[in-house]
Amino acid sequence: MFLGTHHPRLDDKGRLFLPAKYREELAEGLVITKGQERCLYVFPVEEFRRITEALRTAPVTAKAVRDYSRVFFASASDEVADKQGRITIPQALREYASLRRDCVVIGANTRLEIWDAQAWDTYLADQEQAFSDLSEEVLPGIL
Repeated sequence: MFLGTHHPRLDDKGRLFLPAKYREELAEGLVITKGQERCLYVFPVEEFRRITEALRTAPVTAKAVRDYSRVFFASASDEVADKQGRITIPQALREYASLRRDCVVIGANTRLEIWDAQAWDTYLADQEQAFSDLSEEVLPGIL
């Protein structure tokens, strides 16, 4: 499970330090792909395989499944962290997420998300009230 918020910096070569607490879980490799709201999703290989299997069983006759799968898989890049714990984020994905130097890596349960720091701050500010309002709808009777 991935939790927390971290503030690594992207270097001039498009590399980002993974938070140290996640490096062991991601040591066998990871997959980076486009996420919603212009962030990047980072999945451990096993989790990406699980998602792949779920999409494999989805009906290819459904246009939404085809559209989602095309973007999701076409933008995916498998990576392995170097000895310093850095991953290289492909240029096309950096552009998609508007990543500059300052980034935010958040734990999002089964994945990490990589955000441009300013985009994350804006998103979080916009979502704070919705977070409070939605707790009963999303987790009825739990919180």
